[in-house]
Amino acid sequence: MTISRRQVLSGGAAAGVGLSVAGVLPTLAEPEATSSSHGPHDSSGGRPFPPLTDDPNGILALPAGLSYRIVTREGVTDLSFGQGKTPGFHDGTGVVGSSRDQLTIIQNHELTPHMVTYGVPHVPGTVYDAGAANASGCTVITTDRAGRRIAEWVGISGTVRNCAGGVTPWGTWLTCEETFLNAGATWSAAGQSGVYQQDHGYVFEVLRGDSRHQVPKPIKAFGRYEHEALAVEPNRGHVYLSEDASGPNGLFYRWTAPRDVRLGEGLANRLSDTAGTLEAMQIRLDDGSILPDVAYLTSAQLGRPFTVTWTPVTDRDARATPTRRQFADGTVTRGKKFEGVWTNGKGCYIVNSFATAANDLPADATKHDGMVWFYDYADQTITLVTYFPHNPAVAEAEGPFPRFADLTFDGPDNVTVTPWGTLVLAEDGVRASHVLSAVPGGPTYAIARNMLSNGTVNGAPTYSEFTGPTFSPDGKVLFVNIQLPGITLAITGPWEHYLG
Repeated sequence: MTISRRQVLSGGAAAGVGLSVAGVLPTLAEPEATSSSHGPHDSSGGRPFPPLTDDPNGILALPAGLSYRIVTREGVTDLSFGQGKTPGFHDGTGVVGSSRDQLTIIQNHELTPHMVTYGVPHVPGTVYDAGAANASGCTVITTDRAGRRIAEWVGISGTVRNCAGGVTPWGTWLTCEETFLNAGATWSAAGQSGVYQQDHGYVFEVLRGDSRHQVPKPIKAFGRYEHEALAVEPNRGHVYLSEDASGPNGLFYRWTAPRDVRLGEGLANRLSDTAGTLEAMQIRLDDGSILPDVAYLTSAQLGRPFTVTWTPVTDRDARATPTRRQFADGTVTRGKKFEGVWTNGKGCYIVNSFATAANDLPADATKHDGMVWFYDYADQTITLVTYFPHNPAVAEAEGPFPRFADLTFDGPDNVTVTPWGTLVLAEDGVRASHVLSAVPGGPTYAIARNMLSNGTVNGAPTYSEFTGPTFSPDGKVLFVNIQLPGITLAITGPWEHYLG
């Protein structure tokens, strides 16, 4: 998610409507906090939202009946305990706890040193690498049940490019560094320079407690590479992790715990650096051969499950060779921009944002503007459930949004499963940027559009991606971020009517 599609394409192209196959619904979640009783194969949910209405405040276009409030804003809202201002570049976010009166949210800030004015401050007890000054990390946010901000403080600091992550079954947040750096590497920005004192490219666990109770220590067992997101299987025996990397394209991984280990809080201290097994995904075709890249599959394969096998990573800490380069092409299944991952208990959804440039995909594969997959834990199969075909003619780099901007989508990125089992996607596409409602095996609708321009390309305004969609457990509040400038929004409305 570090390099957005807008940056890659300079605002010059956009793409199409998400396609799904009716009746293919491998996963509607068992609701935890609502009175609904959808089963795992129920195809209900996903009613059309009303048209988006422009916001007089110029921040968020929403359908009639929905409203928003700002929870945090980069450089404006204050961190608690005198820690400074809210950092920028909001990214992966998860609600990790709730009580009768309060919600607890943990949020990534995807930064390198001095990338913006407001980085994550180095608060004692939270610092992993003192050399990564004014860089990335996480904040812990508390709100009331309606999403009104109560407090915010630093959960971890001194990390680099904390992109997405995942909520654990035991109520913590696993934050992922989307980078690969060795100790001793140098950085320079904004007239300053420094040296990283630690290796980077790890997963860290962030607790709900205040800054004094954090454990800024990498979980080396999960491997070192350009992490994006992850999901923990409810049995606490497997973790599924995505890699957003290219040259060659990234992989999707599974970590398996040792037989005598059941995961819980304090992973960095409970797991040795080589605990368990880290493996890379192989999608198998009918003849048993390995699909070399996900881009070979198109809308023609919507709803068709493929068998998945796994092959071990030899050197998970990548001391000699990055993990994805330890495999020859054709021995694993690669994908451009493996991004969001979110579990519904029976499996996990996995997003590939796009593959549209010549170096994004094999020469004989098909360009696409986004894919959403479902991996079934029990069956060990993977199914394409939503597909965004490539359509470069939808929007131009100059002029106003096209007439049908709120009907044509591209670049899905972060994903979350709603309490009713449908999906919410954060769009990182070209021109218009949306929050989307998607039904696995069904349609895709616009929930919101970013109206806050963060600059221009070729004279046309540009709009930052959305990040970190996550629902309160009772389904009343959808939290989502605008990455630049960093803003966290709490959206309320009749969610069950549209998503239930």
